[in-house]
Amino acid sequence: MGGLTASWIALAHVVEPGDPRIGKLVQRHGPQAVLTMIENRHRSIPEPVSRRYESLLECGTHQVWTADALAVGARIITREDREWPTQIDDLGARTPFALWVVGAPHVRLSLLTSVAIVGARASTPYGEEIARRWSAELADRGITVVSGGAFGIDAAAHRGALMGGLTVCVVAGGVNVVYPRAHESLLARIADDGLIISESPPGQAVQRQRFLTRNRMIAALTKVTVVVEAAERSGTASTAREAHDLNRPVAAAPGPITSASSAGCHRLIRDHEAVLASSVADIVELLGETAMDVPSPIQRHPEMDEREKLVLAALSARRSVTLDALVRTSGLNVAEVSTALGALDAAARVAHDGQGWRLVT
Repeated sequence: MGGLTASWIALAHVVEPGDPRIGKLVQRHGPQAVLTMIENRHRSIPEPVSRRYESLLECGTHQVWTADALAVGARIITREDREWPTQIDDLGARTPFALWVVGAPHVRLSLLTSVAIVGARASTPYGEEIARRWSAELADRGITVVSGGAFGIDAAAHRGALMGGLTVCVVAGGVNVVYPRAHESLLARIADDGLIISESPPGQAVQRQRFLTRNRMIAALTKVTVVVEAAERSGTASTAREAHDLNRPVAAAPGPITSASSAGCHRLIRDHEAVLASSVADIVELLGETAMDVPSPIQRHPEMDEREKLVLAALSARRSVTLDALVRTSGLNVAEVSTALGALDAAARVAHDGQGWRLVT
């Protein structure tokens, strides 16, 4: 790993997520030149950034990020990779430098048609039921639900999506930092069947300001943002604003006029910052024709059995894995692994490069 890829990852280690000052410098000079500026303590570089870069160099850059990612089962995606979700580049100077991704190896961020379902932590049973139902229906249509893993509407959306398809959780700390702790089992399920992503390296703590910078990611990754419940003043409103600023459609679910948990949704609709959504059909209409009949990554291969899933989970897109290693990792015997590889090869999911097998990306 070197060159531009290494530069993007180094920047992601030392720059606070969403910092537009460094982002503008990168737009103007490129990542490698900005790293040189950071190392030389250029006057345009904030002092904390230079100090973090010095600490990174003392630890040994490649060793740090490679070991940290592998230790938590994550892959690192930069703007140089085919999997990079190019829609996130609409954030301009606030575009992430790199993404850490944990989850199903066959799910590719760049291929997903997705909708953000967000809302209040202090949700009502009505809001949670709407979030679960709509997310499950969207998942059945092959549309991926993206949310932030928080209490309330976020959790209901993730659980609904997991009933029939995929969900993506964008976290405010490292991908291996469980927050809130009560969602440990939910996040484990998402990692098994969907994706957990972060622009912060593994081990990075959840910080208050990172929830707001996380919200811009949710808005940018998705084609439509749906607010199910929100108080008059809430963090959820920032996700809607981000989507609005990106010229992405925003929808809001109406609730009882007596409910404080729906006051923010009603304000968004009243101020023409969101359209009223009363069903999944309204959301699909906002997505446009491209969302119709889009198979999810799971539905694209309904024939895949448990043996094939175990073999896929043991493979990597970055390095070859031998047949013997696949047998040890998957827990299957040689005949079972060979049969699974044959089926996956025929489906163009894997390829043999002369040394071993790897995922096709």
